[in-house]
Amino acid sequence: MSSTRTGARTTWVAVRVLLLFTLLLGVAYPLVITAIGQLALPAQANGSLVARDGETVGSQLIGQSFSDSDGAPLPEWFQPRPSAAGDGYDAGASSGSNWGPEHPDLIAAITERRAGVAEQNGAPASEVPVDALTASASGLDPHISPAYALLQVERVAAARHLPVETVRELVESTVQKRDLGYPGEPTVNVLMLNLALAQLGG
Repeated sequence: MSSTRTGARTTWVAVRVLLLFTLLLGVAYPLVITAIGQLALPAQANGSLVARDGETVGSQLIGQSFSDSDGAPLPEWFQPRPSAAGDGYDAGASSGSNWGPEHPDLIAAITERRAGVAEQNGAPASEVPVDALTASASGLDPHISPAYALLQVERVAAARHLPVETVRELVESTVQKRDLGYPGEPTVNVLMLNLALAQLGG
């Protein structure tokens, strides 16, 4: 009888502890963190969404395609790096290709991309930057290198009938420096660059 009573008491203590920590860590803690995020960093907490004229056009954190219905890059827009997420920039299928550096399909894809980017931008194949050839691990990288953005300047300027120097200055003004001046590499957010480009007209 005593052992039964002790077992029941132990079980009840365990259940109470479970309920307590479920309420603390499963309800209270997420609510507190969500509230702090909404108060301190509301834009970031809601996905760093970008709106124009009252309409959401994308996120600063998720890359998107600037191509026609057939998947061909539109010459009047700066192009992002390749994507292996689904059919390309599919946020529901974030992934890389998982091909190793010696995989024949990767080598063939890079060769094809190098020729395509060089032709689209009227540049030697040797000048095509690495990020124009390889997909990111997520397939959703919103950034490209300044080198890749600058490679596209003359094509975009010609397509929009804008002075090359004006478009070049726009690219240089949108380069994001290294974090804290040291970690990482300078980048250009393609969506933000294209939105700034749209303001120039053409």
